[in-house]
Formats: sequence, C-alpha cells, structure tokens
Amino acid sequence: MNIFLRLPRTSICPAFSAFAFPTTQPVLRRLPQLSRHNRFYLRSFSAQQPNMASGLLSATENGAANKRHKVTVVGSGNWGCTIAKIAAENTKEHPNLFEEQVQMWVFEEQVTHQGKTENLSDVINTQHENVKYLPNIKLPVNLVANPSLEDAVNGSSILIFNLPHQFIHKICAQLKGHIVPYARGISCIKGVDVSDEGVFLFSEWIGDGLGIYCGALSGANLASEIAQEKLCETTIAYDPPPMDHSRNPSRNPTPRSTTPARGEQRAAEPNLSPLTDMQHRDARGRISKARLTPVPLDYPPLDHDTFKALFQRPYFLVKMVPDVAGVSLSGALKNIVALAAGFVVGQGWGNNAKAAIMRVGLQEMIKFGKEFFGETVSTATFTEESAGVADLITSCSGGRNFNGAKLAIERGVSVQEIEQKELNGQKLQGTSTAAEVYSFLQKRGLEDDYPLFTATHHILEGKETVHVFPTVLKKAQM
Repeated sequence: MNIFLRLPRTSICPAFSAFAFPTTQPVLRRLPQLSRHNRFYLRSFSAQQPNMASGLLSATENGAANKRHKVTVVGSGNWGCTIAKIAAENTKEHPNLFEEQVQMWVFEEQVTHQGKTENLSDVINTQHENVKYLPNIKLPVNLVANPSLEDAVNGSSILIFNLPHQFIHKICAQLKGHIVPYARGISCIKGVDVSDEGVFLFSEWIGDGLGIYCGALSGANLASEIAQEKLCETTIAYDPPPMDHSRNPSRNPTPRSTTPARGEQRAAEPNLSPLTDMQHRDARGRISKARLTPVPLDYPPLDHDTFKALFQRPYFLVKMVPDVAGVSLSGALKNIVALAAGFVVGQGWGNNAKAAIMRVGLQEMIKFGKEFFGETVSTATFTEESAGVADLITSCSGGRNFNGAKLAIERGVSVQEIEQKELNGQKLQGTSTAAEVYSFLQKRGLEDDYPLFTATHHILEGKETVHVFPTVLKKAQM
C-alpha cells in the first residue's frame, strides 16, 4: 500500500527530515509502507501541521474513509424517539459519514392503534409514529424500530443511550459481547448517581460496563418542543480518546512511556491507529478502567465534527465541549436549585428573590464540580452552556421540581404530599438528588460549605422553613 504525504516547506519531524524540500509550495510525495514506529511520529506530526490532508492515515490513498458509521439508539420513550428522529434526519443528509438507516431499540409492548392491538415496534415501522410515547410526530422512514436489543446494536459504531438510569447496568450486561469493540457512545440520560461512596457519571457506568468510551448530551431540552422542531440548543460533552483518529484530540492524552521492544510479538492490527497503546483518562483525570479499542482508520473520525453532524439540526443547535463531568453534574444539581427557587416564589417573594437563589445555586453547582471533578471540570460549562445556565433557567421557570416546590409552599403542605397527590406517588428528581447530595456532603463534613443545597434538603425534611433562605443569601455575600 502506498501512502501520500503532503508536506509543507520544511518538516520538523526527525523521522521525516529526509523529505523536507526547499520550496514554498506543498509537495505530494509517495512514501513506502511505514513502520509502526514511524507511523507514530507521522500521526503526531500531522496533528501539528495545518496543511496536512484530513484522513491521511485512512485505508485509502486519497484519504477518504471507505466505511460509514452505523447508528443505534438504545431507548424509545419520548426523548429517545426525539433523539432518534434527529439522528435519522442527519444520517440521511450525511451519507459520507453515516449509514442511512438508524436502528432504535424498542422495549416491546402491546398498544391499541386504530382499534387493533399491535406491537409497538410494528406500529412505529408501518405508521412511522410512536403512538404511545410521542404521538402526532412523524418519524423518518429510515428510522427502524427493533425489539431485539442484540440485533439493533449489531455492527453499530455509534450507540446513543436514552433510557431510565436504573436500567443502565441491566442493558449493559445484555449488550456485552454483542457490540463492536471500537464502538463509542453518547448518553442522553440526564444527571448523575450520588451515594455516600461517591459521585458517578452515567456515561462512565456505560463506558465501564461495555469497555467503550461514552460522552454525554444535556441541556435545556424539552422533548415535546424539540419533536415539534421548536428552536432550542444542547450541549454534547465528548473528550475524544487519544488513541482515536480525531480532529479534536483528547485534552488528557497519555503518551506511551516506552517504545515497543524490537521483535516484540504483536497481533495483526490492520487499519488501527498507531496510538493503540495510549490510555484514556476519566472525568477525574484518572486512567480509565475501560481498555479502549481504537476506532479503525477506515471509518470517519469519531470526534466533535462527526458528532455535531449527527445531532445538529436547524431547530436543534449543538455546542461540543470536552467536559463530560460538568455537563452531567449540571443536569442533576440544577434540580436542587429549582426546588429552592420554587420555595421562595411559593412564599410570595417574587422573581428578584428567585434570581438571587439561582445565582447562589449556580455558585454551589460550580463549587461542587470543582471540588470533586477539579481535574476536568470547566467553570464555563456551568456559566456559558445550555447544559449549565440555560437548563438552570428553564428548570427554575416552570419545570416539575420548581412547580412542585412552589405548590407545596402555597398549600402549606410537604413536597412529599404533592408527589403523592399530584404525581401519583412519582418522586421529583430534585428531592432524591437533594437527599443524596446532602448525605454525600455530610459524610465528608462539607454540608456547611453548601448552604443552599443543605437548606433545601432541610426544608424537604421539615427541619427548616423557607425563612432560612435570607440567611443563606447573606452568607453567600460574605
């Protein structure tokens, strides 16, 4: 196989110094088959050269990828179907990157449609509508509902997870051995898991469970509005693993400490990145538990550009960031702040008081992220992104947590009573998150460092009243 290398006037890479030419124009040269050692330097060199052709190390001589990514959405509720709709619209528009057909795993159930009892997957595939979870929204014809989880993910290099978090471990156990080893994921499951032992990202549950890398999508996203193609934006956090061919390299690459020993026995690895031995780091900056397999070079790179092409629509604007922890934490912690905002509005203190609660709440969200994920969390994720401040504004303007807390104060009852009577016993996300975060902080003696989170939990437990908030706000001004 011949490899074409477009070189600038002078090469700074010692492995290729013999190919520097005294000319101001790039020169196209045919190079012999490269050794693994030199391919490593070529990879590093090309990443620094703006004139290097994209896809230089792919399997074809013209640099074009000869395979396309197959996409599967795991989950088919209203949010799952909405994301699947977006993905299917985009795979059709980008045939150079994706296979057109998108698989969507459906938990099979019987539904009544036009007076007949049918399988939900059959209705979706014939009527192109999820009549139970996303009625009156037409789905693309290239979106295929599949009741077999194993068949739906077969051969898919992009897995989009959109299901209740309590099913993650079970689904991952089912998927083991049925996905390609170089698959990459995006979790659309909002929030994090908090226990006395620690804070765990759902994306890392998925990644560790399947031995793959998984990013996260979150933002001020109401599924019903997005399905109707009303304008909104979202944030996708994805930190490309360093062993993957990427136009957006990982911010935490771990270089190989030693070169392979001469004559070392290696299995044949056609089309794999020369950075196979590099290790990815998790959201805390630690070497990831998952031993990742590089995405083969005959696929388009799985990086920010490719994921933006998969998710962005004229009505669904995407911002790509590397901060998976910040995006995930925002989706959970904003629910505590929304409860506090509902309490002060229910008390009749108005929008000015709500704004003050939101300001202090945002400060505590950032503090929490920096304290427990300081190696990777960015303040800008909370203050500039849809997953941060925008989602906080939406949640404090009329979300379920805000409305439930407001109604509780107006009626003079507990939030638990509102959950029982108005939500048929369904728990608000904020109430469980507030309890878990408080227990986590208390075990570490840090509850006083987060006065708004702590006060909100104490109100939920009946240990304080809304009148504690002026003290909380005063403390935040000190």
